[in-house]
Amino acid sequence: MNNIFDTHAHYGDRAFDSDRDELLKSLPEKGIRYIMLASTDIESSLQNCSIAEAYDYIYTAVGIHPEDIENTPENYIDTLRDIIKSNPKVKAIGEIGLDYHYEGYDREKQIEIFREQLELANNIGYPVIVHSRDAMEDTMNILREYKPCGVMHCFSGSAETAKEIIKLGMYISFTGVLTYKNARKSVEALSAVPDDRFMLETDCPYMSPVPMRGKRCDSSMIPYTAQKAGEIKNMTLQEVLDLTCQNGMKLFSIS
Repeated sequence: MNNIFDTHAHYGDRAFDSDRDELLKSLPEKGIRYIMLASTDIESSLQNCSIAEAYDYIYTAVGIHPEDIENTPENYIDTLRDIIKSNPKVKAIGEIGLDYHYEGYDREKQIEIFREQLELANNIGYPVIVHSRDAMEDTMNILREYKPCGVMHCFSGSAETAKEIIKLGMYISFTGVLTYKNARKSVEALSAVPDDRFMLETDCPYMSPVPMRGKRCDSSMIPYTAQKAGEIKNMTLQEVLDLTCQNGMKLFSIS
């Protein structure tokens, strides 16, 4: 079992502070071929660049998450551009998007920062990693407008929405949620996604798949999600891993 591409991970998270290096050194032996780190603000973007620099198999995205817009500096787009220019391991802008889950969110500010980062990505020809929680209508309206190259990560929407995202030319990525008992929507959505347009991710340290729920998630748990995807897609576990690795390499221009 090899060729695993975890297309969305947060190894800069405090949950990994006690054993980060030890864990990251061990993952290639467990079949992990590539990891894409997702950033949430300027600080994590810089931290993720350092992690990616230290490990051949790790790449990163840089960007501002909708829940982290509060302290965004005014010149953040210039800062992101500078980080991208000076770091060849940066392969995407992300994670960016909209999140209306918690009370007190600033809808207008989130939309403004989402648009600005989509514009940056389109201008420099980079894919985006899109986060959308309880905000699908606004997210889709903006994606229709910008038509970016990219992926909708941790997808939890309907099969209809999945089809529309695919029509826009984007990819869709699934987490361990696919393995949960109540994941009917995710299962239906994956069924509607063509083989060349889906990817797998952990979103670690969150979203551990069954039977690992409750434990800290890491990239070595992807096979549980791949197994479930194989049942839905009528493929073997290895076929799913090979296919999703290939799809990730294509989207993020990793040769």
